[in-house]
Amino acid sequence: MSKSLRQSWVRTAVLLGIGYALVGILFAVPNTHVKAWRLAAWVVSAIGYAAHIAYERLRLQNSPGSAARHVAVAVALGAFGLAVGANMHSLSAGSTNQHRQLLLLALGIWPVMTALPAFLVALGTSVVLTRALGRV
Repeated sequence: MSKSLRQSWVRTAVLLGIGYALVGILFAVPNTHVKAWRLAAWVVSAIGYAAHIAYERLRLQNSPGSAARHVAVAVALGAFGLAVGANMHSLSAGSTNQHRQLLLLALGIWPVMTALPAFLVALGTSVVLTRALGRV
């Protein structure tokens, strides 16, 4: 893989990871219509996820496995960002020490817990996309 393509997928993964975290944090702020805001966050994140898969397969022409790994990295970064945000919120909200300790564990658990299903779904989607469009 050329250096420019490597930088392209890394930059994309980092930007989408930041985007996932920001969507999760900012859409959690409103106190009214909480379910609607959560649904909106899921929809915005799903659009970014689908666009990332398409970008990896169609624009960068990465293999299904590589595309899925890159997408999973972005999702893991987003989950890590959410865990950081949750930890910061717990400090300002006066949470108990036990709650803070659990949130510290989230810094490692949330990225792994989200990256694995993100990888599997992206891999399946990439394979279907490859078969539907021919060898991409």
